[in-house]
Amino acid sequence: MSTAHYFNRPLKYSELEWQARVKLAACYRIFDYLGWSESIYNHISLRVPGPDAHFLINPFGLHYSEVRASNLIKVDVNGALVEASDWPINPAGFTFHGAIHQHVPTGHCVMHMHTTPTLAVCSLEGGLSYSNFYAAMLHGRVAYHEFEGITVHADEGLRIVQSAGDKPILLLKNHGPVVIGHTLAEAFSLMWLVQRACEVQLATMSMGIPINIPQPVLESCVRENLSIDPKYGAGEDVFAAMTRLIDRVDISYRY
Repeated sequence: MSTAHYFNRPLKYSELEWQARVKLAACYRIFDYLGWSESIYNHISLRVPGPDAHFLINPFGLHYSEVRASNLIKVDVNGALVEASDWPINPAGFTFHGAIHQHVPTGHCVMHMHTTPTLAVCSLEGGLSYSNFYAAMLHGRVAYHEFEGITVHADEGLRIVQSAGDKPILLLKNHGPVVIGHTLAEAFSLMWLVQRACEVQLATMSMGIPINIPQPVLESCVRENLSIDPKYGAGEDVFAAMTRLIDRVDISYRY
């Protein structure tokens, strides 16, 4: 059966918006493939290219494996629908996404998840330990925010922005990680590092006391990490490889 219809752009979307929709839908499928989905909860939001402050987010009620380019919901910074949708959005989800998009000029993509390793580290006194290969590349890039309950209050969104400061990674204590990226690919690469750092930290702590990495070595790792360096694609090559993997499984996200 021909798959050409999956690549047809609906006329109501510009070429740039449709590309953003396809890429974001692919990211939801990648999260699901990696086991990073959380039933129908959690979110990845992406700014729509163009002059308007509009953003794409998943429909509340759909599993990540059901997200497609055409059913992503377009909202403004307050979470109000820009166009009609058969699905609502989760108000607990866009509260801080909207605040980040509005107040962080380079925050074009915001990711949040609740995987067991990342949430466990967020619930740990001391948080992330810079004691493994992946964590070393995150040194100096992580901030923390105190747990205030379910994120449904607009004023907490502003406090989350304040807590993040200029850091691209914010660990919500007792809750889970938030990653802020200039692009979707950059945010994905950072989230990959967070996930792997937390997985290794939990494994290490189950066996004994982690070996601390000296400060100069941590600083060197950050300087030499090419995975999120704009000169080397800022994660675009990694994201493209993961998208090809998803394409071999199911390309319905492109529709």
